[in-house]
Amino acid sequence: MRGNIAQLMQQAQKMQENLQRAQEDLGKIEVTGNAGGGMVAVTLTGRMECRKVRIDPSVLSDPEMAEDLIAAAFNDAVNKANTESQAKMAAATAGMPIPPGMKLPF
Repeated sequence: MRGNIAQLMQQAQKMQENLQRAQEDLGKIEVTGNAGGGMVAVTLTGRMECRKVRIDPSVLSDPEMAEDLIAAAFNDAVNKANTESQAKMAAATAGMPIPPGMKLPF
């Protein structure tokens, strides 16, 4: 019984180290969301920090369309960042059973 608890504690410590490393890696990755066939591009980090917004000048003549394209590009970038985040967190917790519905990082 003690061996199992010690092994579980070692796994938990290793998972915590992996999660910390994964969170650091997420701050370094960048994803770009696009809309309007590349007329608008938004670049975010894995921590959802906006790094760059590129707007084709032709879009600016129609403010309503520009707003829609910016929102769509931002949402595309968020979805890509979330996908990357989930993949990194899944890799960090590999081998450690996580209860269904529990979101990481905590």
